[in-house]
Amino acid sequence: MPGPASRHRSLPPRKRLSRALRGLLPRGLLGRSLLIILLPMVVLQAVALQAFYGGHLNIISRRLAGGVAGDVGMVVELLRREPADSQGWIFREAAWRLDLNLAFERGATLGPVQPRPASLPLLPLEEDLDQALSERVRLPFDTDWQTDSRSVIIRVQLPEGVLHVEAPRKRLFTTTLYFFVLWLVGTALIVFTVAALFMKNQVRAIRRLAAAAEAFGTGRDPGPIKPEGATEVRQAAAAFNRMQERIRRFIAQRTEMLAGISHDLRTPLTRMRLGLAMLPREAEGDAAELTQDVEEMERMIASYLVFARGEAVEQPRPGDLVQLVQEVAANARRAGADVEVAAPEGLVLPMRADALRRCLGNLLDNARRHARRMAVGVAAVPREAGGHWAEITVDDDGPGIPQAAREAAFRPFASFSGGGTGLGLAISRDIVRAHGGEIVLEESPMGGLRARLRLPV
Repeated sequence: MPGPASRHRSLPPRKRLSRALRGLLPRGLLGRSLLIILLPMVVLQAVALQAFYGGHLNIISRRLAGGVAGDVGMVVELLRREPADSQGWIFREAAWRLDLNLAFERGATLGPVQPRPASLPLLPLEEDLDQALSERVRLPFDTDWQTDSRSVIIRVQLPEGVLHVEAPRKRLFTTTLYFFVLWLVGTALIVFTVAALFMKNQVRAIRRLAAAAEAFGTGRDPGPIKPEGATEVRQAAAAFNRMQERIRRFIAQRTEMLAGISHDLRTPLTRMRLGLAMLPREAEGDAAELTQDVEEMERMIASYLVFARGEAVEQPRPGDLVQLVQEVAANARRAGADVEVAAPEGLVLPMRADALRRCLGNLLDNARRHARRMAVGVAAVPREAGGHWAEITVDDDGPGIPQAAREAAFRPFASFSGGGTGLGLAISRDIVRAHGGEIVLEESPMGGLRARLRLPV
């Protein structure tokens, strides 16, 4: 059978790309909301930065470099035209009027130009200056950006020697870039902080609503939650509170109605039991059979009432699942069952101990009526969403239930053996689901039926 990797490779390229992009997206609402807010802003900032680099910065850089190169070219031309004894005033005027410090090294020659790493790799200053000097000086030259952090040293090869020109970097560099970058980064940080704080508050309200729904779904009563957050979240919280109240009222009415029915039925059954007890000795044989029927009817009424209540009165508390399973198995052994238990030393989880004891008791009673041997296993298995499940398996060597009929076995009053009330599996599923878990029926390695329970730890 091909694995997930081979199935992924068999997908069309477009679907593979779509799946890869979905894998990169944040899974949480907070991360996705921030991505929706920040991604357009980052794109807008990138467009603005590119426009600045591609337009304004390049134009300003070329103009500043052209100005310095033009001054250097003018000084070079003056030195070439004026006699050597009058070059002093050129040096003084260049320092005063052009802010260029000049020095002449007579008889020197420029060596081969060695490639140097750019001192400002993100800016076009060095390239623009070299281009401007090539156009306006038209003599061999090189530039040095590393020796002095505040100046650029330009060396030009003249016939009599090498002219050293020290130009301040402020003539080639504009501080507008710093302010622009600070503005981009600062506004991005401010927007990100405000969006994160705002969305965190909104997501907190949704998380509280989800936690309350999860608690109510597993049988815990968190009470009404305080509506907070955006209008839609407040509406959802208010609707959840109304739903809780309606469900509580429905359960209470159903329980009270069935409790009344149970009481009304038990009254004539009690009279029948008393009447049977007062029969003469000659009728004890027939009375015994009738007494068994009355006791069976009382057990049925008790089962109906337990099913209607759904064990909702008991509140979950931390308990040792392994100890509870051992107790239920011991009770089944006293009733004549052959039960083996395989479990770790302990497994603590929040549970309704009485309800879970009833659930496991129903499963073992069902297995005992149809099988000779039973085995109960307890283990912790990982959950896909994180954490672990507490898994309980109840196996038997009985005839089992056909696969097509296993789901129907959980319906109330369903019976496949002709015995019992048909409520055992229905009550068991009701209890397991009230814990936030699930129960399924499978084929057992022992040849019969396996009931697999999973409860959240």
